[in-house]
This record gives sequence, structure tokens and C-alpha cells, in this order.
Amino acid sequence: MKIAFTTPLPKEGFERLKDHELFVPFSEAEVLVSTFDYPVTREMITAMPSLRLIANFGVGYNNIDLDTCRERGIRVTNTPQPVIEPTAELAFSLMHAVARRTAELDRKVRLGTAEPFGVMNNLGRALFGKTLGIIGLGRIGQAVARRAVASGMRIVYNNRNRLPKEVEEKFSATYVAKEDLLKTADFVSLHLPYTEATRHLIGAAELGLMKPTAFLINTARGAHVDERALIKALQEGRIAGAALDVYEFEPAISEELKQLDNVVLSPHVGTGTWDDRLKMCENVTDNILAFIDGNINQMNIVL
Repeated sequence: MKIAFTTPLPKEGFERLKDHELFVPFSEAEVLVSTFDYPVTREMITAMPSLRLIANFGVGYNNIDLDTCRERGIRVTNTPQPVIEPTAELAFSLMHAVARRTAELDRKVRLGTAEPFGVMNNLGRALFGKTLGIIGLGRIGQAVARRAVASGMRIVYNNRNRLPKEVEEKFSATYVAKEDLLKTADFVSLHLPYTEATRHLIGAAELGLMKPTAFLINTARGAHVDERALIKALQEGRIAGAALDVYEFEPAISEELKQLDNVVLSPHVGTGTWDDRLKMCENVTDNILAFIDGNINQMNIVL
């Protein structure tokens, strides 16, 4: 099997594919390993006449033209399992960072602009005893909820469909309408896949429902949030802050966000650990080998 890659990835993660041709030109590829930061367009797919499988490195696949894949009968897979814990870990660390002003105070200490040491100086907000509103209580959302419960937080959530009672009981989670979640949560964290229906899920109206002491956390997809509306709400102090790993105009990050002290920014690194990159490579390899062997049930199939 001839396998092409859109992005350089750790070779050691693909040892089990050593009997196949790796890193071939796109035009020769039967399998394409794609990543979220490389659009796989109709033109690109059309230029690969032998393509049979796109093995996406990551859970999100809106970088791929699925309509063209559907027309051509090309299979598409993703890697949902390895992304769960590192993404949840980052979301929770961003929540801590924005609430306790970690990045802001680190920067100010280095620049010598922090307030002097003092009992009522440099104050942040606690997580313990607060309400975390999770929009999208799937695998990643539940991994965040597990961390939040361990930190003494209360969980409310909104999903397209309410979860089974046993899942709710596991996290002592309460299902609420999105509007009620936004009105009551001290932290709102987004953990749902991107579709046209979820574009600008959080806009001016939704931000207007949030408490002025509340924080927005987004490690899902940038376009879930109307970035211009978010910047305005942050500038006007209508919410307390935001922590973002993804951006509406990615890879560009709005200059206004960079100027705000009440925002923590990271460069789309939800799964960005050495450990997880290797696990994702292994999962891509699993999908490719299952495809070659015709074991459809063992593949993480998107299409």
C-alpha cells in the first residue's frame, strides 16, 4: 500500500507499516494520512486517482472534503480515543490558568508590572465550589467533568440528547437547557464537534446571558464562538475572561485577544504531548491495517 502524509509525524509511530511504501507523493497515494491543519480539498482528492482511504490524525475532520470522498467511495477514519485525556487535561489547566490569572501574573512578574505582594493584591477566582457548565458531555466532556468533580465543582451540562441516568449520576451532573447553563455556570467549557449547526453556538446573545464573573473555555473548534462578539464582551467586562486553544480565524489569532489580560491563549495544542502524538500515530496505523485487512469493524470510521 502506498501511503502519503500531509504533515511530518513521528516515524516511530508507524513501525508496523514498514512493509508498505511510506511518504510517497500525493499523486501516487492509496492512503493519505491527514492532519487538522492541512485542508484536504476536492482539487487535492481529485489529483489522487488511486486514493482509497484518508486516515485522519485527530478526531476533528472538517479539514476534509467529505462530499468528494463520498462521491469517490473513499473511506475516512479518525483517532477519537487518544485525544480524550490530553484535551481534557488542557481544558482543565486553561480553566485554572484564567481563573487564577496564572499566565497574566507570570507575565507581569517578569515585566515588573505586577501589584506588590499583599493580601488583597493579585486576586483570582477559585474553582472549588463553583459550577462548571459543559456543552457537549461526550468523551472529552466527561473527562473534564471527572477532573472538575475531583476539584469540588458542580456539573451542569447541555447535549443534543440527554445522557443516560447512570452517566449523570457518575458525575452528579444535571441536564439543563443551554440558556439556563449560560445563566448559572461560573465556567462554560465547550466540547462538541463542529458542524454548520454549531457555528457561532456562542455569540453576542449567549455571551449576554453569562454572569459577569463567568469564564468561557474553548478547546473544541474556534468557529463555535463568534470571536468578534467575544472580544467585545471581554473588552466591556461583560464576562470575566476566556481561555482559548482554538480560534475562529485560525491560524490567525485576533490582535485584540492578545492585548487582553483576562484571556489565556494557546496555539491549538489540545493533544500536544509527545505521549499522545505517538498514541495517535498508533491509532492511525490501527485504522490503516484494519482497512488493508478488510476489518471494517475495527476502524474508527467517519465515512
